[in-house]
Amino acid sequence: MYKVKKVLNHNSVIAVETNELVEYLIMGKGVGFGMKPTQELKLGDDCKVFSLAETSERGDVKDIVKHVDPVYLEMAEAVLQHAEEYFDSVDHNIVFPMADHLEYAAKRIQSNDQIINPLLNDIKLLFYNEYKAAEIVKDLFKDNLGLDMMDDEIGYVAMHIHSATSQDKLSQTLETAHAVRNCITKIEDITGRTIPTDSFSYNRMMNHIRYMVARIQKHEDLKIDMNDYVSTTFPESFKIAAEICHELSKSLGSPTDEMEIGYLAMHIERVKADVLDS
Repeated sequence: MYKVKKVLNHNSVIAVETNELVEYLIMGKGVGFGMKPTQELKLGDDCKVFSLAETSERGDVKDIVKHVDPVYLEMAEAVLQHAEEYFDSVDHNIVFPMADHLEYAAKRIQSNDQIINPLLNDIKLLFYNEYKAAEIVKDLFKDNLGLDMMDDEIGYVAMHIHSATSQDKLSQTLETAHAVRNCITKIEDITGRTIPTDSFSYNRMMNHIRYMVARIQKHEDLKIDMNDYVSTTFPESFKIAAEICHELSKSLGSPTDEMEIGYLAMHIERVKADVLDS
């Protein structure tokens, strides 16, 4: 049984469980309506219960709840519920860092200081379902705040959804997108051509980098060494791949298996060939 400690609004309260000191955020339609501190709560089937003893990548959860307007918690939870239409499993504890992000996004829009997301096109391709699920935030901002959210912001919301539907941290997800963009930029600089994001080889390379980042994080090694063959046959692509793997090692704080270079170089070579042959 939960008792109300503080009513945030009609749809969210901070409560404590009987005989416990741990605080919880409880969200659900009308859960806070007419409630007062110390009153017992009856939870409906739609109620979500979150422990405030947790921490997130953005800090202590309790601090986030204290400083974030409840409307952003409600919108973040609505986004995560919508994401359940696309994914079998969604971690709703991401509601806290997502709400924090949404509040700052609203402040940026209100001050006409909106950000440009250089990874937007890569995010749309790498995390297609996450982006589709995140698009609902545009309607939520319009309906609740009267604000227009740009696609650039939606891209970052999609990253939160990916964190909620996988074991990846937000920082790792962004690192994957950065690695893809870095790789594509280097190839475009060398060829002097813009690489079409709808090409088959582009998508294959994106997915390769995505899983490569995961292997680096988990310290998993490849089984077959292609480096001698690839470095001799495709020296330029091998050099690009070596630079990217080195940068990834530094940014992820984990060593990269040297054999990763050869495999990445082959994907780079395919993309280069597509661009030069088109």
